[in-house]
Amino acid sequence: MNSKQIERWSPWLLLVVTLLVWQLLCQLFKVSEFVFPSPLRIGEQLIEFRGVIAAHAWRTYWVTMAGFGLAIVVGVLLGFVIGSSRLAYAAVYPLMTAFNALPKAAFVPILVVWFGIGIGPAILTAFLISFFPIMVNIATGLATLEPELEDVLRVLGAKRWDVLVKVGLPRSMPYFYGSLKVAITLAFVGTTVSEMTAANEGIGYLLISAGSAMQMGLAFGGLVVVGAMAMVMYELFSYVEKHTTGWAHRGSQGE
Repeated sequence: MNSKQIERWSPWLLLVVTLLVWQLLCQLFKVSEFVFPSPLRIGEQLIEFRGVIAAHAWRTYWVTMAGFGLAIVVGVLLGFVIGSSRLAYAAVYPLMTAFNALPKAAFVPILVVWFGIGIGPAILTAFLISFFPIMVNIATGLATLEPELEDVLRVLGAKRWDVLVKVGLPRSMPYFYGSLKVAITLAFVGTTVSEMTAANEGIGYLLISAGSAMQMGLAFGGLVVVGAMAMVMYELFSYVEKHTTGWAHRGSQGE
């Protein structure tokens, strides 16, 4: 097995080792399943309640995708505005940074008052927590365009709009995909947090229900499902990134 194959399989090997150690520790110290379930118990609960978990997982997934899609639209538009203007960058960026520092979980009760219990707060929480990385990366990609390159393009007759659209945006694509991989994980966090307090469906609601019923295996199973969905979406964006921005990753070409 060469180094590339080891790198490819290393996450799975680490996962297997972690599960084995986890299982051994639970058996060795006889940890109660009501406190900290073993991987085998979590697997049993996943199989036993697969129908219920699948229904809640589907709800969490499409709600997260709705909020994430909204975050992409708003994040790209704001990032383009901020990154294309020094005045906008100086005026808006500090305010957006301050807004991002606010705990998004604190917005859930407000969103419930405005939109009621249901998908509204969950979608908006996923949006609020995930649009900032997209906006920042698009703005950074545009704002850090080399002045020398812009001067050369201007001499060749390119207008400011042409420079931004034909050079700035393509140059920002690696930043954009990097932000998507971060934002999608945050979106699942936002949806789950909202569902824990303002929904009667979804993985977040399942976590609260399972915890109240002392079914810790089911609760951990819900966490596993959320992590799996986030990992799949992360890998999807990584795949698209490698096949659309290979020019920005010279070291990975030919793999």
